[in-house]
Amino acid sequence: MKSRIYYFIIFITTILLGILSRKIPFVPLLIGDFLYAFMIYFLVRVFLPYKKALLIAFLSLAICYCIEFLQLYQADWIVELRKTLFGRYVLGQGFLWSDIAAYTLGVCTAFFLENIFKKYLSKF
Repeated sequence: MKSRIYYFIIFITTILLGILSRKIPFVPLLIGDFLYAFMIYFLVRVFLPYKKALLIAFLSLAICYCIEFLQLYQADWIVELRKTLFGRYVLGQGFLWSDIAAYTLGVCTAFFLENIFKKYLSKF
């Protein structure tokens, strides 16, 4: 139970950092995409706290990639949804290969940081 709370705190903190990154003009947009993937990793962790980290990384990448490729779909209803705050933050605006790279880096960073912290904390 404790691990879910920690993962949820990281998830919420990452959301706040992501929103903040969009409000500061000199922060590159890729940072927001990186944080989005980082956030997705820990959201998946909230629901699957005891699964292997590698599985969580693959699931997180699959979610991020699916959302990015979904941006190629341009039906009227989803275009209208993307115009809302929720749609813009969750579904994004348009497909970019650079977003795929940022998502990959974000999930890999979350994966490696989690493993480093688990090894460090297991010593105590």
